[in-house]
Amino acid sequence: MREIDVSKIRDAVTEICLKANFELRKDVLKALNLAFRKETNPRARNILKAIIENAKLAKRKRLAICQDTGMAVVFMEIGQDVAIVGGDLQEAIEAGVEKGYRKGYLRRSVVGDPLARDNTNTNTPAVIFMDIVKGDKIRLAVSPKGFGSENKSAIKMFKPTASVSDVKKFLIDAVSAAGADACPPLVIGIGMGGTFEKAAYLAKKALFRPLDLRNPKRHLARLEKELVKEMNSTGLGPMGLGGRTTVLGVNILEYPTHIAGLPVAVNISCHATRSAEAVL
Repeated sequence: MREIDVSKIRDAVTEICLKANFELRKDVLKALNLAFRKETNPRARNILKAIIENAKLAKRKRLAICQDTGMAVVFMEIGQDVAIVGGDLQEAIEAGVEKGYRKGYLRRSVVGDPLARDNTNTNTPAVIFMDIVKGDKIRLAVSPKGFGSENKSAIKMFKPTASVSDVKKFLIDAVSAAGADACPPLVIGIGMGGTFEKAAYLAKKALFRPLDLRNPKRHLARLEKELVKEMNSTGLGPMGLGGRTTVLGVNILEYPTHIAGLPVAVNISCHATRSAEAVL
C-alpha cells in the first residue's frame, strides 16, 4: 500500500488551478489555429486571431485567459492501492483551490447558497468527483468552468424509441440556442446513457478529453464527426458573428442505460476550454 499525504494533493491542486487558468490546453490551441487557417470570413479570422493572441499573452504574462475563472471542477482518480494520510482529503482539495485562486489573483465567483447569493470569497467549495481505479497513483484534473457557457447546457430524457436524428436535432438546437452568449467557437461535451445525473456527469467529463481523440466506438466516433460538421454549418461562427467555426470539437462519452430510457446531456464550453492535470 502506497501512502500519499494530503499536503501533496493540496499543493498539486493549487498548481493545476493556476496552470488551467493561465495556459490554454494544447489541443484547444491547436484546434483554434486550424480553424484560423481554414476560416474565410474576414471578421471571423480577426476574432480567432485575437483569441489565439490572448491565449499566448495569458501564458507569457501569467494572467487569466478569461475574466470568468469559473467554478473549479475537480475529477480525481484514486488508485485502490493508495492510502491517503495526514488529514481530510476533501479539505485538502478545497484548500488547494482556495490557495490557487488567491495566489493567482483569480476572480472568486462562488456563492455559498444558490438563492441567498453571498460570495464565499474563496472560490470554494469546488465540485468534486472521485473514482476508485486500479493502481497506486492519484490522478487529478481541474477545470475552471465558466458559466457563460455552462448556463447554456441542457439535458433531455428521450424515450428509448428516439432515433439518432432526434438526438442530433436536440444537440444541434442546443448549440444554436447558446448563440453568442456561450462565446463560440465552442467545445461540446455529450453524455449518453446511465441515469439523469450520470448523463450530465459524462457530458462534463467529456470536456476533459483531447479534441483530437475520437470515441473508440465506431458509430459514436462517426456521430462526433457528423455533429462537428452540422454544428459548424449553422454559420454562427466565432463569437456568434458568422463564420465556418462554431465548434472546435465534439466529445461523446456513453454508459449503459435502462430499457425504458435514453438520457442525453450536452455540456457546452467556450473557446477557453481550460483544464490541467497532475499525477501523484
